[in-house]
Amino acid sequence: MTLQQLEYVLAVSRFGHFAQAADHCGVTQPTLSAMIQKLETELGIRIFDRSKKPIQPTALGEEVIRHAQTILQQANLLRATIDEGKKAMQGKFSIGMVSTVAPYLMPLFLPRLLKEYPQIDVHISEMGAPEILVALEHGELDAGILSMPPDMHNLKYTTLYYERFYTYISPSLPLAQKSTIKKSDLKDQTLWLLDEGSTFRKQLAQYCRMETANASKRSYNTGNIETLMRMVETGSGVTFITELALRQMQEQQHRLVRPFAIPVPTREIVMATHKQFARTTMLGVIQDVIRSSVPQDMRQLRSNQLLVR
Repeated sequence: MTLQQLEYVLAVSRFGHFAQAADHCGVTQPTLSAMIQKLETELGIRIFDRSKKPIQPTALGEEVIRHAQTILQQANLLRATIDEGKKAMQGKFSIGMVSTVAPYLMPLFLPRLLKEYPQIDVHISEMGAPEILVALEHGELDAGILSMPPDMHNLKYTTLYYERFYTYISPSLPLAQKSTIKKSDLKDQTLWLLDEGSTFRKQLAQYCRMETANASKRSYNTGNIETLMRMVETGSGVTFITELALRQMQEQQHRLVRPFAIPVPTREIVMATHKQFARTTMLGVIQDVIRSSVPQDMRQLRSNQLLVR
């Protein structure tokens, strides 16, 4: 039994598919399958029921998966503890980011991080907030960057910045004549919202009242802010954008942006890790680079802002 075999088992359990698991692990499917079969032979059991689609673990396979998660977490903790003891600023560091953060934050900090710390092998994946929390719990990520969720479970976090929400309004609407937008102005408007699993959507629904968001379920749902912006630009409805997104917009797009009236709805962007995460020196360096890369006025919550979660 090897740690590599256990990693392959967890990958198949996660994806329910041998080919996807092999791609995730960076090996061929025959290699991954052979390693798992070898482990099954050694244990004298079937870990997975291959007749089901997606592939499901057997009853004993569930036990193997549960212990594999614990073993790999402890092995990773051991490696991380040794690296921290050496204050090593090298090696792989995996980060999960939600899609409403990644396209706008990465260009600000990643080039600088790679230039100043070339020995850090940064791996960034766009993931949903629930996926990030599960991956952190299972030790599949070193850190996650997301909007502060209501329950962090066994995780700890550090605030990176605070980000205001803005409206993005079709120029054909009377609403576009307003200089600021109150949530009551959005009543009966066509709202283009992110998909229902998005924390960003939930926060807006909380702020704008649930009945407004529920009435918009008939509209197109996506996980991409840019797609919703295109819908508005073609002459239909209202959507919402984040503060960092403003930095990547062209002049004609800025003409469609309207701020919210005070108090301005704002989200808290955090970097979360497992409570047992050991590589605190590297983590601190990455956090410092990110914080210093965002505008200074986003590093604290102001009195005219309303924090939504």
